[in-house]
Amino acid sequence: MTMFPAKVKRLHRLLQHTFWCSPSLGKAPCSRLILGIETSCDDTGAAVLDETGEILGESLHSQKEVHLRTGGIIPTVAQQLHREHIERVVQEALERSGVDPSRLSAVATTVKPGLALSLGIGLEFSKKFVRQHNKPFIPIHHMEAHALTIRMLQHVAFPFLVLLISGGHSLLAVARGVDDFLLLGHALDEAPGDVLDKVARRLSLIKHPQCSTLSGGQAIELLAEDADRTRFPFRTPMGQTYDCCFSFAGLRNQVNMTIMKKEAEEGIEQGTLLSCVNDIAASAQHTVASHLAKRTHRAILFCKANGLLPSNSPTVVLSGGVASNQYIRKALTIITDATGLRLLCPPAKFCTDNGVMIAWNGVERLREGKGILPPDVDVSYEPKARLGVDMTAEVKAAAIRLPSVRMKISR
Repeated sequence: MTMFPAKVKRLHRLLQHTFWCSPSLGKAPCSRLILGIETSCDDTGAAVLDETGEILGESLHSQKEVHLRTGGIIPTVAQQLHREHIERVVQEALERSGVDPSRLSAVATTVKPGLALSLGIGLEFSKKFVRQHNKPFIPIHHMEAHALTIRMLQHVAFPFLVLLISGGHSLLAVARGVDDFLLLGHALDEAPGDVLDKVARRLSLIKHPQCSTLSGGQAIELLAEDADRTRFPFRTPMGQTYDCCFSFAGLRNQVNMTIMKKEAEEGIEQGTLLSCVNDIAASAQHTVASHLAKRTHRAILFCKANGLLPSNSPTVVLSGGVASNQYIRKALTIITDATGLRLLCPPAKFCTDNGVMIAWNGVERLREGKGILPPDVDVSYEPKARLGVDMTAEVKAAAIRLPSVRMKISR
């Protein structure tokens, strides 16, 4: 976005007068403060961070219980819940941080990708807020924020490989800088979290006594702990396609066909729990984990062949809501151990959507002066938005065949 010279000068003046000075011990005398706002899907989140990544205050309103009752996220319902709660969530984050809006250096908000109606609520609120308080605005790419969260928690230098997996997204990319990514693979149809949720709904897991308050993915993981994942040998998707893209729709169809067959065998109607529900859950989860691991393995080999990662301590970062799944983490650990990389993953509370990761992305961008806009510049949300430079054709052309790796995952 090109800005007129007058707006550039105004932005420079704003940034010069937005430092927070604290006499507290152990803290830099002056630090810039960022408010982060997240509404890309079904969580309303806000947080205030300083430049060191210290969380001064945060608030999160989850819509999970509502969407569990409706059997999935209904965009208009999510939109209304964001509208009802966003002002309170932001106010709570500010009050808990002890920071008045006048002391903020900038506001960072998710504007892409996500549910259009949800993104619109966060963006509309943020635009009013920055204009009211005369603060710079930093539009945030949701997947960029997930990718960079690990850098708030520990020192991770660029470049590194990142696998981002959630209910709405799955992608593999090389992070070369705060806003510099090489996209190696992405979802061709459904995301892993979406598939696990749909399998859980088809299995009617909300009726299971252990799963009534859990999300679909959480229910699958719980029931799979004490089950035979080999009982239903689902085919791993895209076995003969030598790239790093993901496809889960075929797996969902396999699972649905198996469920229908078992319902007929047991003489029960859809909506009744099958006796083999745990084994189906375990088999589906294993196939999802195996598909993610194999695509990540190929991405690692592609990066090594093209010198995209450092020879010293190369790293894979796993993030996004599905990264909370311990079975999937173990599957990826097998791959990173076999290839000599280290696997890093934020704690579960930072894997799911939250205002902290958005604020941290704002910190990273503010440090480098990238994507910082005056409060009166018009910004639009983007429901669909790729991350970085698309390298998927080059990956496919390399046609890397994978060596055999035994996926023996301990519970």
